[in-house]
Amino acid sequence: MHKNLHAALIAFALGATLLPLSACDQKGPAERTGEKIDQGGQNLRDAIDPPKGPAEQLGRSVDRATK
Repeated sequence: MHKNLHAALIAFALGATLLPLSACDQKGPAERTGEKIDQGGQNLRDAIDPPKGPAEQLGRSVDRATK
């Protein structure tokens, strides 16, 4: 009985911890602005030091698309 109670408390604690992280699917204005700033910084970095080859360019494109 004691082990079941312990497992239930751990499950409840994990659920209570993770629930707020999954509650909001929409990005707020600050998050969108931050992403635009990050993208501008990456574009500037690419202009100064372009990706070396096609594989690196493809990798960056995939990273941008999946973020």
